[in-house]
Amino acid sequence: MPTYSYRCTECGNAFDIKQSFSDATLTECPVCGGVLRKVFSPVGVTFNGGGFYRTDSRATPKAEGSSSSGSSGSSSPAPAPAKTESKPSTPKPSTSAS
Repeated sequence: MPTYSYRCTECGNAFDIKQSFSDATLTECPVCGGVLRKVFSPVGVTFNGGGFYRTDSRATPKAEGSSSSGSSGSSSPAPAPAKTESKPSTPKPSTSAS
């Protein structure tokens, strides 16, 4: 249930009360019978850390030993290693000396 703050416009009495969304707004001060007004205050939201904009969809960091000097973030891909084809070995006929 949300907590609402009220302040009397005549005596200055201020208090907080838990009310359901469907409850009627209080209009009469319990101390002097004066008119009550709701007190609005900023919402207590705290953003911790460096910020979501820095970490969302961020590219993975490059290795520190990379030799790319471009600052645009796009670099040519590294050359693929050369492929060596291995030939199937054929069994050599055995030589037996009889």
